[in-house]
Amino acid sequence: MERHVRLIPYQVIAEVEEVTEVPKGVDMIQAPKVWEKTKGKGVTIAILDTGCDMTHPDLKERVIGGRNFTRDDKGIKEVYRDYNGHGTHVAGTMAATINQKGVIGVAPEANLLIVKVLDRNGSGQYEWIINGIYYAIEQKVDIISMSLGGPEDVPELHEAIQKAVENNILVVCAAGNEGDGQDSTDEFGYPGSYNEVISVGAINLERQISDFTNSNNEVDLVAPGENILSTYLKGKYAKLSGTSMATPHVSGALALLKALTFESFERELTETELYAQLIKRTVPLGNSPKIEGNGMVYLTTADYLAGVFDRKQVIEVMKV
Repeated sequence: MERHVRLIPYQVIAEVEEVTEVPKGVDMIQAPKVWEKTKGKGVTIAILDTGCDMTHPDLKERVIGGRNFTRDDKGIKEVYRDYNGHGTHVAGTMAATINQKGVIGVAPEANLLIVKVLDRNGSGQYEWIINGIYYAIEQKVDIISMSLGGPEDVPELHEAIQKAVENNILVVCAAGNEGDGQDSTDEFGYPGSYNEVISVGAINLERQISDFTNSNNEVDLVAPGENILSTYLKGKYAKLSGTSMATPHVSGALALLKALTFESFERELTETELYAQLIKRTVPLGNSPKIEGNGMVYLTTADYLAGVFDRKQVIEVMKV
């Protein structure tokens, strides 16, 4: 019997032909202020999703390759075209390049490996996703980003994620959109609820918790996930909402942090150390940890601390 997983439900708010701006979500997490130091060059993010529009002007320079694990295009492995739009949208939030037009992603010089594990309908078999994870491990990526999920806890999926983490790969997943706005109830979705992943909930552009975001004790942090402007099919742009949209903000932020900390520490940090560096760059929003985890990702938290403490104290705080 085939077991299926789907895109975490999301909403297309609007499509637009042309834009020229830094999306508000990218600005909210302070990514532009990090670009003076790094734009994520040399860091590779594997996007397990519906594929990507590789011809999009904001993405074609960022995609370094990929693999199709679905039955789309007769299952040809070398064709990982996106017919859905979801994968193209999350790719833009992560790494849309700076080209004086369109949008700019959180890490505009990061590399993208497109791993198509969901078909044109946004549906896929667990086997496709598991194989996609192992493919990403083989390709030695730095980050795996998954804006997908389902209610079923599949041991083989969990094992694949554990293997990725053992290989020092950060795994970022959407928390899910089955929330009821109450922290008194738990909504679990997988792989987002596995302890080994970085589980991302959603807030709106006014820093308020999204009503749809899942709450549980595995949520690690939140990021902008409503009315998120990014790349879309046929070279267009669109605004989408969902924890699917929050997830790539965090994946892009980790790409910046990996590049940034390599320069600061003069060595590769472990997956655990990079997770700690991410959590240090969050700000609480005043909600239950079951809804917001450690708070909203905010990449210049260290700069804020520098205004409160002297430089030596800040260095010690960030190394703990």
